[in-house]
Amino acid sequence: MSRWTEADIPDQTGRTVLVTGANSGLGLRTAQVLAARGAHVIMGCRSVQRGEQARQTVAGSAEVLELDLADLSSVRAAAEKVTEKVGQLDVLIKNAGIMAVPLGQTVDGFERQFGTNHLGHAALTWLLLPALRQRPGARVVTVASLAHQYGRIDFDDPNWERRSYSYRGSYGQSKLANILFARELDRRASDVTSIAAHPGVTVTELTNNMASEHKSLFLRIGGKISHLFSQSVEMGALPQLYAATSPDARGGQYYGPDSFNGYRGHPTVARMTAAARDDLAASRLWDLTIKMTGITPDLP
Repeated sequence: MSRWTEADIPDQTGRTVLVTGANSGLGLRTAQVLAARGAHVIMGCRSVQRGEQARQTVAGSAEVLELDLADLSSVRAAAEKVTEKVGQLDVLIKNAGIMAVPLGQTVDGFERQFGTNHLGHAALTWLLLPALRQRPGARVVTVASLAHQYGRIDFDDPNWERRSYSYRGSYGQSKLANILFARELDRRASDVTSIAAHPGVTVTELTNNMASEHKSLFLRIGGKISHLFSQSVEMGALPQLYAATSPDARGGQYYGPDSFNGYRGHPTVARMTAAARDDLAASRLWDLTIKMTGITPDLP
């Protein structure tokens, strides 16, 4: 894995990949690279217009899929379109997300960060399992974050209805949920490989919708240290590309940058907190997700 780069990606000809949040940042870079390697890329985007603009920068086979992860009806419709149109899916890369936003609810009434980053992606994964199972060696890649390190899942109040809202705490909860779900999926789905990855510190459009006070602090501090710790989108996308394509990537594992405590660098096995390795919590989250989304996956 030493200094793994885009040049190490195997030929992707004949493979179909769905990338969520593919209209900008890490998602767009991932779509561009995989299409250039021969994959047909389905670009899951909330805005079809922005998605089509992004598709013009992809040199290869790509199409735009309307997908709003904050609306379970949109998630269902997108999964149905993929299943009907392509039938088989080699890789699902769950890249989209929101970070440190003010308190708000999704269309279905979930707290926005937990609902978008975890519940929407979990629902999409479960609904696409039939398509993934059609392809031997299919993978699901979940993009998490260093923020999982301060995450804690409140199973009694995941929507922050009874406790004081913290945009930082909510984001950490959603990113911890991402890793727990990825590991539990790998444990339960014997015919699908589930892997988590994180981009380190990569400044993208993810900051656009931050709560104003947090964004101000982020940009003020980031401007001073970005030359030391942050990295380009091209480098930030490497861990998820490694998870999606490398023959050496392992199910249930978590990959991220190898330098500056995971802030930047080339892909390597990343450190998970004890909370992220909690199998009981992962099982509880699985059951809670079924209850909240109303979707029962065709798995044990």
